[in-house]
Amino acid sequence: MTIPVLPPHESWTRMVIAISGSSGLIGASLVRSLGAQGHEIRPLVRRVAQSPNEITWNPEQGTIDAERLAGVDAVIHLAGENIAQRWTQSVKQHIRDSRVQSTVLLARTLASGYARDQRPSVLLSGSAIGIYGNRGDETLDEQSALGSDFLADVCKQWEAATAPAADAGIRVVHVRTGLVLSKSGGALAKLLPLFRLGAGGRLGNGRQWMSWIALAEYVEAIGFLLRNESVSGPCNLVAPNPVTNEEFTRVLGRVLRRPEPLNVPRFALKLALGDMALETLLASQRVRPRVLLEAGFRFTYPTLESAFRAELH
Repeated sequence: MTIPVLPPHESWTRMVIAISGSSGLIGASLVRSLGAQGHEIRPLVRRVAQSPNEITWNPEQGTIDAERLAGVDAVIHLAGENIAQRWTQSVKQHIRDSRVQSTVLLARTLASGYARDQRPSVLLSGSAIGIYGNRGDETLDEQSALGSDFLADVCKQWEAATAPAADAGIRVVHVRTGLVLSKSGGALAKLLPLFRLGAGGRLGNGRQWMSWIALAEYVEAIGFLLRNESVSGPCNLVAPNPVTNEEFTRVLGRVLRRPEPLNVPRFALKLALGDMALETLLASQRVRPRVLLEAGFRFTYPTLESAFRAELH
């Protein structure tokens, strides 16, 4: 799937955009797309800056080169420890701290007096649909009650950490992201070799709901949120048609022209991955992008099959 690059036009004013997590799958795609549209990108990096555009920061130590944030129009904050690993107590602490500490540092810095006359107009701050917890067949949107498991608690603290920016008058959007589909990384990239060998299959009983979004669609939605001043607060970045894990498996097998005869039982996933499996792979979240749809966003890949065929062509 080609990441969209939209030509500049009157309604899409050139912006200076700071991005954390810019070396990850999603961040790198945003850097390429937004940069190609003519926007100036200032990546936040955890090393000495090697170009005038880079902004050095160290969330663990609470340091950031605030002067280089001066003149930034928008901030996209995606940094955080990868959750796709076995959760020891130390890993869980790092998952939480990497999100909360970095967001607190960034929000306080943006709100501080260093740039009172030139604060960014918008902060798009990462979050996840894990905030809703494991909810079975319940249809969820941004007004739904929140969960109480580990990931839900992390997401609640993550979102709350943006308060200094919102209090300073910056428009804050909590980007509650679902499963992002890309053959270049993430969960889909890990599944593809198995399915191509005919070794793919459903996880557990397959009845858990999966809320997903194509990577190209995610990039489009971020651009939409940057320029749509009417949107603030939580926003689900998922396609409008979630599927069960069984359907996900069936559609992927059909697109790849491979059978999907196997299944990985719940106990095996729990044994191999512990709580991470229960709160991610086996959790059921049937999420609707109500805010995006009501704001006028139109999905190019609204169905799973259309997304797979575009990504895997």
